[in-house]
Amino acid sequence: MDINIVGFIPALLPVALSPGASFTLAMNSALAQGRKGLLVTLTGTALGIYTHALLIGLGVTSLLVASPALFGLLKIAGIFYLLWLGAQLIRSGLGAQELAFSKNEKVITLKDAWLANVLNPKAILFYLTVVSQFAGRQGEVSHYLALASVHVAVMAVWLIALSLLLITSARKINTRALKRAINMGGGALLILFALLNLLH
Repeated sequence: MDINIVGFIPALLPVALSPGASFTLAMNSALAQGRKGLLVTLTGTALGIYTHALLIGLGVTSLLVASPALFGLLKIAGIFYLLWLGAQLIRSGLGAQELAFSKNEKVITLKDAWLANVLNPKAILFYLTVVSQFAGRQGEVSHYLALASVHVAVMAVWLIALSLLLITSARKINTRALKRAINMGGGALLILFALLNLLH
């Protein structure tokens, strides 16, 4: 069995299009810093996706999941990171200004976006259980990287389209209220994702 990119796309779409940590960070970045902020978040998220592909292709992910203690530590680290990031976004939302960059706002860095993806247990399990089914019997690293490229492309097109819509609509409404709602709502979503990960 060879790599199956065509079969992978329908399996990927529900994951790539559903709101999650990357979605929340991208919308916050687009609103806080425009295209530059969105580009940083997309790049960090893409690096996280490629990290998962590389780790599973090299067999590291399988070893990690096979050790409940190590996987539990990673899960706890991811939960605490999402809680911290969510609290920072809520804090930023409370101090939101008009649609211009403010020092009080939480700026999402490349590292933040990368860590939010890499430490996400759902992303690890998605690559281990779903992506591996489409990488072919040999599971070559190049196959995982090709599937990751499809994932990055779908994610980027979706988040760019949504953020452009958000930025366009922000010009017509009270941007301070919108930024406050996006930051506080996004922060609350990240905390919710963290708590849901804790329960599962």
